[in-house]
Amino acid sequence: MTTTKDNRISVTITDQNVTDVLGHITGIGSVFTFLASREEGDTNVLLGEKSVGFDEKSAAYMASNPEFLPGFISHAEVIKDRTARAQFLKFLLQLRLLAAQAEDTFNVIGNDIMYADLAYYNNTDEAASRGRSDAKLIHDDLATRYPGRTPGKTVQPPVQ
Repeated sequence: MTTTKDNRISVTITDQNVTDVLGHITGIGSVFTFLASREEGDTNVLLGEKSVGFDEKSAAYMASNPEFLPGFISHAEVIKDRTARAQFLKFLLQLRLLAAQAEDTFNVIGNDIMYADLAYYNNTDEAASRGRSDAKLIHDDLATRYPGRTPGKTVQPPVQ
């Protein structure tokens, strides 16, 4: 009998499910042909939660006192960017939530697999201790890949 901890996710994802999901992702991507990618390590976020108030005041001042807007800044483009950002906020949180749930589900499935792997590994150890040489061979082979083993410490196969 398995417990909830041993197998939290029981699902069959078909090739058609994968094809459908990839099609939807491609469809979303085709709507947003302007999406940008930042260089690795570029984590600079100037307009975050803490600076929204500053932006709101700046927007009001730019509208009421446009004479202070530098010549190299297009007020129309700033308004367009603010509108695009507001539209993004309408769906970005849902995308983040879906991505986080997908990542969590992927990890829970991996945990389910590791619970089974570790139970099997421990069972081969128990069988080996009761004299099953075939179980010892399996256990020793698995021990070389066991994720909890000390680096550099490799279990040698038995001499036959």
